[in-house]
Amino acid sequence: MICPNCQKEIADGSKFCYNCGAKLAADVGPAPAYAPAPAKRLMRSSRDKKLGGVCAGLAEYFDLDPTIVRVVWLLAVLLGGTGFLAYVILWIVLPLAPAVVQVGVPTTTAHV
Repeated sequence: MICPNCQKEIADGSKFCYNCGAKLAADVGPAPAYAPAPAKRLMRSSRDKKLGGVCAGLAEYFDLDPTIVRVVWLLAVLLGGTGFLAYVILWIVLPLAPAVVQVGVPTTTAHV
């Protein structure tokens, strides 16, 4: 069952959505054919960071290769000089993206 308010999947027969707290009608219709894409947020990367994660965060936001963003940023620092100041400001202002924990099958080691 899909919540009509937040579009999250919830258990069948629920009276309230446990994600957003919205009260659900007793006869909720079928789920929509598509789910809207979650809004992208500009954040510093916590996975692919070399210095502060700003370039990798911008690359994730704009769907670019982080190396390209780093090269462009280096050129902005060397040629214009304002790239360093902008990097420091973004490093302070942008929140750090939460670390994604990959859930895998636990491996067991045989003790012989």
